[in-house]
Amino acid sequence: MSTSYPLGISFEFFPPSTDAGREKLIGVRDALAERNPRFFSVTYGAGGSTQGRTLATVRSISEAGIATAPHLSCIGSEKAQLRDLLAQYREEGIDSLVALRGDLPSGMGGIGELRYANELVEFIRAETGDHFEIAVAAYPESHPQAPSFERDLENFARKVKAGANLAITQYFFSADAYFHFVERARALGVEAPIVPGIMPITNYTKLARFSDACGAEIPRWIRKQLEAYGDDSEAIAKFGTEVVSRLCQRLLDGGAPGLHFYTLNQAGPCLRILDNLA
Repeated sequence: MSTSYPLGISFEFFPPSTDAGREKLIGVRDALAERNPRFFSVTYGAGGSTQGRTLATVRSISEAGIATAPHLSCIGSEKAQLRDLLAQYREEGIDSLVALRGDLPSGMGGIGELRYANELVEFIRAETGDHFEIAVAAYPESHPQAPSFERDLENFARKVKAGANLAITQYFFSADAYFHFVERARALGVEAPIVPGIMPITNYTKLARFSDACGAEIPRWIRKQLEAYGDDSEAIAKFGTEVVSRLCQRLLDGGAPGLHFYTLNQAGPCLRILDNLA
């Protein structure tokens, strides 16, 4: 597989909650590390709810000599807490972050001192200067809570201009949506690379649930084919690999600077897609 595109590939993990999950992730990490990723990112639960597990996962990856980019969200967090976490990551030798607004967990009363991702980016820059490479989120099909596509674009441009180095998109299955988003972002003066986020298709029920929650559209023809396969997981995986491989190839051929895979802590689906790319 060619990795001549500027930012190569990266992979996202979520912090495991069990010993078995942690053991499994080591094997997944090692298998994906053979593809020379630019970094592994690690998610951060709503309101910092997985902070301890996120840090432990980051350490596990970093100690294996692999560049790591922890997620950091501001909703539900105070500046002092974020300041301490930034200092801890610097001490751990981490120099990349994914800065997000985050979601307010149910039952939590306050949203914290920072309300939006652009404020978090500004805070990180004020606290740490240029130490961290900062990635922010992008939504080619618009954030599910955005009042309009135009307003979401403006919010995206604002957080990039606050000091982000690159953006990683929510997953999608329409290359045209990505190219349209990039074109519109460039028209607003956004120059940072916008890396498409890629979700392998392995389980239709889970994919539909994720997509409904995050606003990612599954094209009707893909939905209907996945529904037709029923419980045939092998057929779903084969079809999903073909569909997502074609999407990735079109994105790269069209100038996408790299690919960021939402692994769901699995190596096989990502590796099969990567093996299909020219």
